[in-house]
Amino acid sequence: MFDQIAQAVAYQKLNIKAPVTVTIKRLDQIHPQISGNKFFKLKYNFLEAQQQGLNKVLTFGGAYSNHIDATAYASYLFGFKSVGIIRGEELATKPLNPTLATAQKFGMQLHFVSREQYRQKDQPDYLGKLNQQFPEHFIIPEGGTNPLAIQGCKEILNAQELQNYDVICCAVGTGGTISGIIEASSEHQSVLGFSALKGDFLQSDVQQWTTKKNWKITDVYCCGGYAKTTPELLQFMQSFEVEHHIPLEQIYTAKMMMGLFDLIEQNYFSQDTRILVIHSGGLQGRHTG
Repeated sequence: MFDQIAQAVAYQKLNIKAPVTVTIKRLDQIHPQISGNKFFKLKYNFLEAQQQGLNKVLTFGGAYSNHIDATAYASYLFGFKSVGIIRGEELATKPLNPTLATAQKFGMQLHFVSREQYRQKDQPDYLGKLNQQFPEHFIIPEGGTNPLAIQGCKEILNAQELQNYDVICCAVGTGGTISGIIEASSEHQSVLGFSALKGDFLQSDVQQWTTKKNWKITDVYCCGGYAKTTPELLQFMQSFEVEHHIPLEQIYTAKMMMGLFDLIEQNYFSQDTRILVIHSGGLQGRHTG
């Protein structure tokens, strides 16, 4: 199903003046729409829906959610119907931004709810009401993070990467991607996550999915919170793309790379550390938000 559409993933070693090596795994090249970590997080969710005999999915996201965009296209591609529960009822009366317009173009029914109601997205009572309103839909959580997503994200690292790198870096949103990477990681490796959100709640979220201790998440480079930016971040993103010819977006990957470069400058890593950076895609969100 998913594997039939995956394109080859490239690796790019950055030319930087530092006592460490940095290689980027370009998951953004997996597929134009179902790119990066979304490919892995959705793979087993759609397979499970298919196994249950369902051809409708329902999921959750904000106005600039990569997950909403990817789920809409995957549904279109595999013949599913899709519903997106979108945070912010005021958006219903405004022109759709590019993310939501794309989701709608691929057939997703957008259902706008208040922020208060959206916060109930994990509550059994609210999910029960959604099941009544949208019967026979396979529900995928916000960001796609559930045991099926963790299963998929364990496949991000291959055997060579588990042997040839010391540190794995990735951006963190709901914690699903990093949890799968942690679970797959070797004993000698450490996993470093760069949170796109402010707050340390992601620590406890990830601890639900793994018993390993070889990981850390920092929110130092979140630039004030989800989808928030600073002039420094946008300048870094522009400079990075000019120098390395790798596109980033300001919600996740630019914050990760800015944080990594700062830590390298601070000599955070031991000499000759081999760093693998996971480019998790999300390029549809470039310069929006």
